[in-house]
Amino acid sequence: MEVKWLEDFLALARTLNFSKAAEERHVTQSAFSRRIRQLEGWVGASLIDRATYPSRLTEAGERFVPVAEQTLQQLYQARRNLQIEDGADARTVTLTALHTLSFTFFPDWLNGLNARIGPILSHLRSDSGSMEENLTSLVDGESDFLLTYQHMQVPMLLDPQFEYHELGRENIVPVSAPNPDGSPKHRIEPGFAHVSYHKASFFGNLISGVIADRLPTENRVHVGGMSVGLKGMAIAGWGVAWIPESLVAAELASGALTRAAGRNGK
Repeated sequence: MEVKWLEDFLALARTLNFSKAAEERHVTQSAFSRRIRQLEGWVGASLIDRATYPSRLTEAGERFVPVAEQTLQQLYQARRNLQIEDGADARTVTLTALHTLSFTFFPDWLNGLNARIGPILSHLRSDSGSMEENLTSLVDGESDFLLTYQHMQVPMLLDPQFEYHELGRENIVPVSAPNPDGSPKHRIEPGFAHVSYHKASFFGNLISGVIADRLPTENRVHVGGMSVGLKGMAIAGWGVAWIPESLVAAELASGALTRAAGRNGK
């Protein structure tokens, strides 16, 4: 059971429309429908009559509405009470952060934040590997903030009510293990070997949207979800990897990695 399933169900019970409820919950309709089915699987009964238009609640669904409402009210009230008793609500900030940013950007940024506003207790949620799930953690209130990269090629699907602030900029660079003479072992040229990101990840979306035509699948030697893992594969000599520059700065300086192309990736 997940709390968001109950919230999804109540949104659908109000609208009796899958597309409107999915929009209200800031998720795609396919993801929303999947979550409703997961809830029905947990309950062990059909809650929505999908044979009618518009959709309507089944008898079991009608009976489950007050149960879902009361359960959520009790959970949220218990959480508030415990946070107040612990004193954590006033000084704890929960963030969901992309894996790379959690250790290349976040520690120093938090130092600067503490210097300006005083000490806070930070709780960092791990990167799920899926942009949709990371966004959902913010929409569902599981995180106060989402620390992420953004690019026009990667849709965010967030309601305008969510404020955003640009904290910095990052270059994504193609890197390769070096030959003994320092030249790249793998160059961006016809037939070059490369390691790739899972499509659900931020960089998977970004790379596929920007340079997918230059990355033939027959030359792909590895697929991973995190930049640090792909960096390790590049260091081991498997192929070219596109990595955030902040994550490979030390390796580029030491010679463990070298750029596989010019500064503009061409």
